[in-house]
Amino acid sequence: MTSGLDDLEKWMEHKRLPKGADIFTQQDWIGDYVRKLVTKALPEAASVLGSFQAEIKETKRYIHVTYPLGEETDVKQIGLLVREDRLLISGLKGGESETIKLPKLVAIRSCMAEFDGATLHIKLRKRLPSKAEHEAVIRLI
Repeated sequence: MTSGLDDLEKWMEHKRLPKGADIFTQQDWIGDYVRKLVTKALPEAASVLGSFQAEIKETKRYIHVTYPLGEETDVKQIGLLVREDRLLISGLKGGESETIKLPKLVAIRSCMAEFDGATLHIKLRKRLPSKAEHEAVIRLI
């Protein structure tokens, strides 16, 4: 006898969803929704669980990160370190830093950052999949 969850999984696998319901198959959407609910319910827990100030939007080729710093921020004190999978913003209020996990790997040298007086806008190009191949040598032991 199968459980209701097994039936639901089988149904989802065949993607017999009504028009517009494909959003439920995207895991990022669900995670963002839960994160927003937790932030509203428990603001003090938001700092423990990770970055909730950063807004991340993904297009076909780019990832756009918007991070509010405030109008009183001295942008000369802000540091931005880019890795393939995350951003580190340092020099925030109280000498703190913020790590923002990116949804996809990015080309680190493609980073463009602008400060409009209150918000830091960061544009990163997604890393293209590598088509390089390497033929490995098999040694006899």
